[in-house]
Amino acid sequence: MAKLVPVTNEIVLQTTRLCLRPLRMEDAASLFELDSDPEVMRFISKGLPNPLAKIQNEILPRVLTFYRSAPPQGFWAAHNRPDGEFIGWFHLRPDFLTPDEMELGYRLKRSAWGKGLATEASLAIVQKSFTDWGYNKISARTLTVNLASQRVMQKAGLKFETEFFWSEDVLPGWTQEERRAVKYGLTKS
Repeated sequence: MAKLVPVTNEIVLQTTRLCLRPLRMEDAASLFELDSDPEVMRFISKGLPNPLAKIQNEILPRVLTFYRSAPPQGFWAAHNRPDGEFIGWFHLRPDFLTPDEMELGYRLKRSAWGKGLATEASLAIVQKSFTDWGYNKISARTLTVNLASQRVMQKAGLKFETEFFWSEDVLPGWTQEERRAVKYGLTKS
């Protein structure tokens, strides 16, 4: 698969090891590869992949509606520096449960796990959100069993706020216990 190396003027955020740029329709194959790993999708769809047609016709068109240039928000492809390898994505978007908050999210290839990359980018997004972009609150949610994602949230400075259950329409076919989740957040101070 060809690497979609970021163009310098597209970069939304750069860290020591990563650069983030807006997702594009041409990223469908990379997203399909990411979502085809059952371990990556374990806490999202019980390991079931998103079909390529769904990524192309539903997911990417919806994701592309979140872009706003000032202050930045949206879904951003994450690339290793300097080789340009696509390793996943991050997002900062209005929280659909609490619209006055911005929601941080991420999904990375298994080959990127355990290297601190999710924490590195999440920290940078949180810091930029408060210092340069003017957002007042960042929140993130995950299932209670997803301890790795909770550690990223904690290392990014977010604090535990509450435990809750995702509704059945969000996770259809999951038991109530499987839908148990936590919310973390941080307010600008």
